[in-house]
Amino acid sequence: MNAVPCCTSVAERPAQTPTARRRSSAPLPSPGQLRQRLPLSAHLTHQVETSRQAVRAVLDGADERLLVIVGPCSLHCPDATLDYAARLAELSVELGDRLLLVMRAYVEKPRTTIGWKGLAYDPQLDGSGDMAAGLALSRRLMLDLLDLGLPIATELLQPLAADYFEDLLSWAAIGARTSESQIHRELVSGLDLPVGFKNGTDGGLAIACDAMRSAAHPHRHLGMDAEGQTALLQTHGNPDTHLVLRGGHQGPNYEVEHVAQARETLERQGIAARILVDCSHANSGKDPFRQPAVLDRVLDQRLAGERALRGVMLESNLFDGNQPLAARLDYGVSITDGCLGWEGTAHLLRRTAARLG
Repeated sequence: MNAVPCCTSVAERPAQTPTARRRSSAPLPSPGQLRQRLPLSAHLTHQVETSRQAVRAVLDGADERLLVIVGPCSLHCPDATLDYAARLAELSVELGDRLLLVMRAYVEKPRTTIGWKGLAYDPQLDGSGDMAAGLALSRRLMLDLLDLGLPIATELLQPLAADYFEDLLSWAAIGARTSESQIHRELVSGLDLPVGFKNGTDGGLAIACDAMRSAAHPHRHLGMDAEGQTALLQTHGNPDTHLVLRGGHQGPNYEVEHVAQARETLERQGIAARILVDCSHANSGKDPFRQPAVLDRVLDQRLAGERALRGVMLESNLFDGNQPLAARLDYGVSITDGCLGWEGTAHLLRRTAARLG
C-alpha cells in the first residue's frame, strides 16, 4: 500500500512567505525626495538655526526667558492650524522679550492600543492611511508655520519618519513610552536640535536620565539615509538634551519637592540641570483646564530662585476641550487630548509674561 503524504512537499508550496500573509507594502517617497519637492529655503534655514540657538540659550541659562512649547495636542485641520499659528505669531511678537514661544506641530500620535495615529499617517481622518499624502501635507504645513515666523516642535515617534521633518524643527520631544527605547536614543544622538526626554509613565526619572546620557554619546546604528536606503549611521552625540517632567501613574511631579529631587538627580549623574514641566498629561490629570494652575506653580518656583526650571509645555487649540473623530468635526477643536482654548491660552501667557516681567 502506498503511503499517503501528510503534507505538501516543499516544491509544491506556494511562494508566499508567512510574513507576506500578515502584511503588505506600498512605496513612499524617500526623505530626500520629499525635501527636494518641498524644500526649506535659505531664509527659512537661517530662521530655523537662529531659533535652535535661541532655545539652546534658554536651556543653558544664557537667556532668561521662559521657553513655552504651546499648541494643539495634534494637527488635523490645516486651516485651523494656520488660524491658530497666526494668532500665536502675533502674541510671540508681543511677549517675545519674556517668553520664547515655540508652536507644537505634532503630526504623529502614540496610541496605547488603537486609534488615529496622526496627520502623517491618516490625513483624510478616515482610516485610509495614505501616508505618502500625509507626509507631504505635514511637511507643507510645517513650512507654512515657519513662514509665519514661528519656531516649531514635534514629538518624534517613528524614527524612520524623523528625516522627513527634522530640518524644520527647533525642538523635539521623546515621549514617556519611548524614552526607554535604544532606537530613539540613537536617533537623538544624531539630531542637531534640542530634545527633551520625558520621565517614564511610572513617574520615575531613571529612564530619562539614562536616555540623556546615551544620546549625548556617539553611536553607530542601523538606519535609513536620505535616499531611503538601509544604511549604517554614525552619530556624534547631542549635548542639548534635557528632562521633561510630565507626571506619572502616582500623580503629578511639578511641585517644589519633585523639581528639587529632579535637579539633584541630574546633578548627581553629571547631567546639566535643565528641566521643562509638561503642564498637561499626568501633571494636570488630563484636565486641560488645570494647566494654568500647574504653570502658576512653576512660575512660583522660578520667581523663588529655582533656576533649573527652563520651560513649560501647554496643550492649546482655538477652542476648549476635545471631540471624538467623526464625519463632521467642529472647527478648531482637538480630536486627541483636550486642550485649553485660545482665549484662555492668550490670557495665561500674558499673565505669565507679566509675572516674569
